[in-house]
Amino acid sequence: MERKEVMKRLKNMGTEVVEELETGNSPSIEVPVRTLSNIKFNEELQQLELGASTSKRSFMNVGQSRKFMQTMLIAAWLEKDLVGKGLHTSLRDMYYALKRTIPGTKENTFEDQHSESDPIIVDLETSLGALREELHLNADVRGRVVGNVVIEDRGDTVNWAKLGSGGWSIPSNVEDITIKSVDAEYILLIEKNAAFERLHEDKFWKHENCILITSQGQAARGVRRLANRLSTEFKKPLYVFTDCDAYGWYIYSVIKWGSMNLAHVSDKLGTSQAKFLGLTMTDIEKYELEGYTIRAKDMDVKRAKELLEYPWFKNELWQTQIKLMIKKGYKAELEALSSKGLRFITKTYLPEKIQAREFLP
Repeated sequence: MERKEVMKRLKNMGTEVVEELETGNSPSIEVPVRTLSNIKFNEELQQLELGASTSKRSFMNVGQSRKFMQTMLIAAWLEKDLVGKGLHTSLRDMYYALKRTIPGTKENTFEDQHSESDPIIVDLETSLGALREELHLNADVRGRVVGNVVIEDRGDTVNWAKLGSGGWSIPSNVEDITIKSVDAEYILLIEKNAAFERLHEDKFWKHENCILITSQGQAARGVRRLANRLSTEFKKPLYVFTDCDAYGWYIYSVIKWGSMNLAHVSDKLGTSQAKFLGLTMTDIEKYELEGYTIRAKDMDVKRAKELLEYPWFKNELWQTQIKLMIKKGYKAELEALSSKGLRFITKTYLPEKIQAREFLP
């Protein structure tokens, strides 16, 4: 969304409140309900999405007036001091910029960032139909990428193939980045930094003509959005490479189908055409990795049983893998592949699986 459109939507929110005041009505704003009951899985689009239920946040309602005023305070600040001036900042900086004691009272505008100001930003995302990044709010930088891609970032031309061993650090906000050219057959998104380092050092991205991205754990919004843009805008397959455990599989599900917390932006942060290329229970047997597995803890089994009940994991292939993990009582990390040699992952494992198209949906 262009900055001009974001400004327009913020101003319209304020204008509607003023009009209600002028007509003698209690000002209110309508906010989509973000509870689990209003989150649906769209089978056709293969993504989580927010339902149609909304709630009103009214100034004259004693239980809602504080949150109403906080919402208006943040929206006005975004319009005037952030988006309006073309500046960017963090959620933490915003919290401190707006935290103060209201004159003549002992009441603070905000008492806590995580329980008060952060959720309001998500409310504004859903109400305005604008990403947090389009509101010029950034998160911590996490994730790196390498490949034959040229981008333009704030006037600088950056070639991801010419940044040495470090790769390009993925910012939290990739909306304003212009992707000028992409020369790659597919994108490989890797959970573990160690696996990314191995593949990068072995120039896997060059030999296989692909883009390597590491999420360094659960993928941050910038990583998910970048993967989405590369895959959808340039029609490139996205493969996800994670550990063989419930948490690695969940990381994959968030990248593919979206997350419940951010169901309202699944179309921008989820990539429904993604395929799973990570370690599976059948891989452990095929490549004789049983001696390098880790005993599954109670919390691992509990999480796996939860995955079994998710509609997006009802596919027979996924049900088989998850049930096998519960039955055998072990899991495995990507690093277990190094037991076959440091370059096994580069020379054998990934090329074999990609050529045979051994993907999980």
